[in-house]
Amino acid sequence: MKPFTALAASAALMLAPWTAAAQDGPMTTDASGSVLETVAALSAAIEGAGATVFAVIDHGGGARKVGEDVGEMQLVVFGNPALGTPAILDDPMAGLHLPLKVLVYEDAGGTTHMAWESPDAMLSGLLVPADAAYLGKMSAALETLTNAAR
Repeated sequence: MKPFTALAASAALMLAPWTAAAQDGPMTTDASGSVLETVAALSAAIEGAGATVFAVIDHGGGARKVGEDVGEMQLVVFGNPALGTPAILDDPMAGLHLPLKVLVYEDAGGTTHMAWESPDAMLSGLLVPADAAYLGKMSAALETLTNAAR
């Protein structure tokens, strides 16, 4: 796992100056640990940055309960009201897409991945200005936090 500091993630959550271009489809990166290890590292990075992990949804466990197997898969739902509230003020429908989410899953070959939707893509079509500063801050936070969990 790469070293992580709460200060670095806090800076990314609050001060990121750039706005990423909207991307079609989810953004993904590989992780070096198992799904459980990656979720733990991601959760620690989120909390270390001053954000809140609202839920971890165990899709893999849910599938096993109904006799199916989707492999190890968990969805981490998290946020920071300082970032999300401005989007909701611009368009209440942003609340359908927020808080932020990262899917952590293992593929058939045993590689762990993290996937998330870019905030630009996630909030496109809403009354969210394309140059809203919070879009860049959300994008930077997602990149910083997932890098910390790798």
